[in-house]
Amino acid sequence: MNVVVASHTSFDCDLPEWLHKCLITKSDNDSSDAGIICRAFEFAYKLHAGQVRKSGEPYICHPVAVAGLLRDLGGNGAMIAAGFLHDIVEDTDITIEQIEQIFNPEVRQLVEGVTKLSKFNFSSKTESQAENIRRMFLAMVQDIRVIVVKLADRLHNMRTLEHLADEKRRRIAQETRDIFAPLAHRLGIGRFKWELEDLAFKYLEPESYRQMQDLVAEKRGDRETRLAKVTEVLKARLEQAGIEYSDISGRPKHLYGIYQKMQRQQKEFREIYDLAAIRIVVQTNEECYRALAIVHDEFKPIPGRFKDYIGLPKPNHYQSLHTAVVGFTGRPVELQIRTIEMHHIAEYGIAAHWKYKEKGSNYNQMAPGEEKFTWLRQLVEGQNDLKDAQEYLESVKDNLFADDVYVFTPKGDVIALNPGATTIDFAYRIHTEVGNRCCGARINERMVTLDTKLKNGDIVEIITHKNSHPSLDWLNFARTSAAKNRIRQWYKRSHRDENIARGRDMLEKEMGKTGFESLLKSEPMTQIAQKCNYHSVEDLLAAVGYGEVTLNLVLNRWREVFKAQQSVNNTEIITLPTTSTRVPLPPKRISESPIAGVEGLLYHLAGCCSPIPGEAIIGVVTLRNRGISIHRQGCQNVESVEGDRLVPVSWNPVDSNKGRPQTYPIDVQIEAIDRVGVLKDILSRLSDYSINVRNANVKTANGQPAIIDLGLDLRDRLQLEQVFVQIKKMSDILNIRRVGQVEE
Repeated sequence: MNVVVASHTSFDCDLPEWLHKCLITKSDNDSSDAGIICRAFEFAYKLHAGQVRKSGEPYICHPVAVAGLLRDLGGNGAMIAAGFLHDIVEDTDITIEQIEQIFNPEVRQLVEGVTKLSKFNFSSKTESQAENIRRMFLAMVQDIRVIVVKLADRLHNMRTLEHLADEKRRRIAQETRDIFAPLAHRLGIGRFKWELEDLAFKYLEPESYRQMQDLVAEKRGDRETRLAKVTEVLKARLEQAGIEYSDISGRPKHLYGIYQKMQRQQKEFREIYDLAAIRIVVQTNEECYRALAIVHDEFKPIPGRFKDYIGLPKPNHYQSLHTAVVGFTGRPVELQIRTIEMHHIAEYGIAAHWKYKEKGSNYNQMAPGEEKFTWLRQLVEGQNDLKDAQEYLESVKDNLFADDVYVFTPKGDVIALNPGATTIDFAYRIHTEVGNRCCGARINERMVTLDTKLKNGDIVEIITHKNSHPSLDWLNFARTSAAKNRIRQWYKRSHRDENIARGRDMLEKEMGKTGFESLLKSEPMTQIAQKCNYHSVEDLLAAVGYGEVTLNLVLNRWREVFKAQQSVNNTEIITLPTTSTRVPLPPKRISESPIAGVEGLLYHLAGCCSPIPGEAIIGVVTLRNRGISIHRQGCQNVESVEGDRLVPVSWNPVDSNKGRPQTYPIDVQIEAIDRVGVLKDILSRLSDYSINVRNANVKTANGQPAIIDLGLDLRDRLQLEQVFVQIKKMSDILNIRRVGQVEE
């Protein structure tokens, strides 16, 4: 496919000056950054022709704005081209292969990554949301620039959000606050982070936003006068000391930051003094500390308000000296002191390496293995450990939002951990085996308990012993998801034999005893294990026993393998290969009674096995004039019943148009790792799926898993299986079973 170059001398949208100059000076077949940028713009202009945004303006205005934001960040030709092209694949007939053919593989990779992210819907259900975020972080690992392009796209969309419906505005604003603003913060792109937060604030809490605007504007004059006096004094002192500064000025704080501080500290606006900070930008690190000395000599410093982010940078590589002093009017004044390079990093984050790169430096993506991406690496590494969607989302938010605590190893290495992290989190951060063998800890040369929370500047030493091992109690105070995952993994490995035995028993009950041992050693069972992403049949059995994999999934994979090896007759009978059980499809008729075969007779559901729709049932004529008792087929209480007392029965289809569906009582027993709040988490999960819990009972013993008995009201077998799937996904769940006298 050939590029058709636009020959327009004027366009139906206002083009920025930089793009005008680029178009004027371009030449045909130019493979430089400028050439790629011009070709990308003209290509996007042609394909978006006739498309308009909700505001009524030509659609091309959006990619032009996104490309401009990426140019301001210092993006190269491929990044800026991706800004122009990021909606092309989704909104036109152009394929990603054609993008590579017309431009180059680098542009294709960026456009493809952003196109995938564009399909995310963060307002979807929890599981879908978690899966989308997992994919997003995987895309970031492959090329961190993908998320930078997406952030630019989101920022311009937020700037023009007023043209959308109210519900959609709030949804986009919420996902911006929850995900994209924290991502901008983690990447150190301060100018994106502040604007995204303020715009989200504007649409999520419009009344508070307007109130903050009015309050800040009302005091602006006094504030600017006060800061100007401090600035003039500091300029004179710096010049007198021979310190060359490139900038010294006041910087107002963004509205959402002020609002958050008021909420966090429970203060009125008039009690918030640091509405603006003075920024001093000098040439060298040494001059930063000399400038700090001048500030503290001229004004009285406020104890506890000094932070040295130069000696101890933030994980996103932000560096500055922060201090607060008492100004001329007795009010606190905040100051930030940094070099020019530090200022660029504070504004542009990782993009500072592109915008202010040295000549000839590599323009490739930042490697996620670098220290600044430890948080990203941890999120990706922990993806397979957290099966539960809600836990994964909480882990993501912990890593995105947390302002880390900085502690030291005895050798002086700096370790960043989540706030509230304990010595156990520190141990597992050093190495998994250090955590597994941990038996004690010292903080600042003093022995402490393993649940001691760490503070900034602590020097932590972990004491290990070859015979030590994790305790389930650690899960109650471990703060980081990485530590929790490692503890759970150890527990699973150490109880592997028990889990294999449990999984074997569960599978045998489902598939029958006949030929079961030979089946486990067969090639089809190995294929099933591989289809479930396990290396061996034993690994699969352990996963079934621990609850990572459901029996339903294993049986479905078995059917897939069986169908691939045998021809399947097109009948209404489902036959499992290892049993003689035949499951007919339900009759297609509607009845007032849920049970077919007992019309006009007195009947009741047996409490010993609690049958529910979707299960094979049998009727038993009772001996005490209680009518017919309905049991699950296989119930132990039916085995000794004489044949002439058995009545063939089945479930009638449910009429979905007859109001609220009937529910049936089911008892289940859950075996879980004993920790604070485990029952609450289970009940919360059931509540999310509108499951009524009739009763709950918990039994615990020191050092043993908790046994939780629940009475549930469920509609049918399908809903029961859904409950089992959701509960088993929770990392603390070891096993869940239905209580009832049935041999399957």
